[in-house]
Amino acid sequence: MTRPDGRLERGDRTRRSVLRRTVDIASVEGLEALSTGRLATELGLSKSGVFALFGSKQELQLATVREAGRIFAERVIRPSEQVPAGAERVGRLCESWLEYSRGRVFPGGCFFYGVIAEFDARSGPVHDAVVSAHRAWTVLMERTIDEARTGGDLRADTDVPQLAFELIALMEAANAVSVLHDEETAYHRARAAITNRLRSASAEGTSAPRGS
Repeated sequence: MTRPDGRLERGDRTRRSVLRRTVDIASVEGLEALSTGRLATELGLSKSGVFALFGSKQELQLATVREAGRIFAERVIRPSEQVPAGAERVGRLCESWLEYSRGRVFPGGCFFYGVIAEFDARSGPVHDAVVSAHRAWTVLMERTIDEARTGGDLRADTDVPQLAFELIALMEAANAVSVLHDEETAYHRARAAITNRLRSASAEGTSAPRGS
């Protein structure tokens, strides 16, 4: 039986520790605020050791985006998978997102909302990674809504991309207003608006899932 390499285990632990810090920094200050020197100082590591884990600032940024995506999936996507496909899953997905933002899983609110604003007009691998993450979230929302439509919970004429756009916009607006004003009223308003929007799209004889 091969014994695990202690150095690799320590390296993995250090990498996880660094990335837990980078996602927090980036959610507040942006991906450009990341540097090996800062991370080494804050985490009590050597600068060369941090650099060896990633090799470049760009790879550090890309690894941070990937780690944020992993956390997002764990906190937002997986809880909705426990709910049967249909309108209830749409509601649960929205509620999980609002709780992810309200609970400050990342101290700056939604990680991706912030870095999209930072990299939307740029080009390069980091921009592409952010675009890919945003597109994956939109596709998931559209697929979840389409499942509710084909399952009969939502009207057959529901414009799936349009409804997905509106629900995502409501969630992002709640995030932005809450972070800006450091208050939670926006989440209550978003829940009410999401519930009303789903109610208006509900098929006859069905009820919209509550947004809270």
